[in-house]
Amino acid sequence: MQISLIASLSDTGGRSPIDATVENLAQLHEEGFRRVWMTQMPYEPDLLTVLAVAFREVDGIEVGTGVIPIQNQHPMLLAQRALTLSLISGGRFLLGLGMTHAAVTEGMWGIPWDKPVRRLREYLDGLQPLLAGEPADAPGETVTTRGALQIPGATAPEVYIAALGPQLLKLAGRRTAGTVTWMTGPTTLAEHVAPTLREAAGERPVRVVAALPVSVTDDVDGARAQAAKQFAMYGHLPSYRAMLDREATPAPRTRPSSATKALWPNASEPSGRSVSMSMSGWCSTRRPKLEPAPGLCCAHFPDSRRRKPARKTGLHGRFTSGRRVSAPV
Repeated sequence: MQISLIASLSDTGGRSPIDATVENLAQLHEEGFRRVWMTQMPYEPDLLTVLAVAFREVDGIEVGTGVIPIQNQHPMLLAQRALTLSLISGGRFLLGLGMTHAAVTEGMWGIPWDKPVRRLREYLDGLQPLLAGEPADAPGETVTTRGALQIPGATAPEVYIAALGPQLLKLAGRRTAGTVTWMTGPTTLAEHVAPTLREAAGERPVRVVAALPVSVTDDVDGARAQAAKQFAMYGHLPSYRAMLDREATPAPRTRPSSATKALWPNASEPSGRSVSMSMSGWCSTRRPKLEPAPGLCCAHFPDSRRRKPARKTGLHGRFTSGRRVSAPV
């Protein structure tokens, strides 16, 4: 299992998000991390533009997007941007894609949120040939992509898709390097996500990037209160609600509840759940923040080669864990 962290363009403490990203990546590389995943929220600066600067300033660390929504940019535009980042970074860029939610696509962008499997499949039909340096000729019902790009020296980045439902997991297994999950527990990962992905992948190795909120703290009640407040919306989003149901977990509420059971009470307890996670067959771990303070906190997992905590501004952090899994097992 590989340990990585997640960062956000909102974690700046009032600084420029570009300067903050460069500083954070440089520090994480110095502390021994090989990979960071970064989120893109609809109200934040453009992540790929920020990464173009960061890759020029910081060597030796991979950065993946977790995830970029597909509905607001054409496959050819995204392929152009992704290949440019791959060229700038020397192949250190990983492209995570997702469908976001109806509240964003319809409520903010005025784009229909429908036919998610078809939409993502047709998007990949146009995107992946372009990333491979080939022309695209992919007419579709939701998106059509035709043409070619000329970006000499760029290598195709690995593509991941955010998939929780069975059809999207099968698509991820057949077509991509793996899946990125968020707040998906050990039971669901072991019994649903990893097996579905492996079966669809056949002999090809795939990766599960399992992103989890983690708290290493002695203030259990305070951590639960923060988590309940931050994660209340997930019980109302269908894809996350389905994952909570698989874990027999009630919806998070704005007050502390048993839905925050993923939080470990103190630094001595993560090891047991870590073993459970690693045996379920996934690959990467993200770092959540349970308070607005910027900075990173490395959970004390025994698999981590470097346990030195990053710049610590609080007790809470986001975490991602990962391991390649091959099929058949």
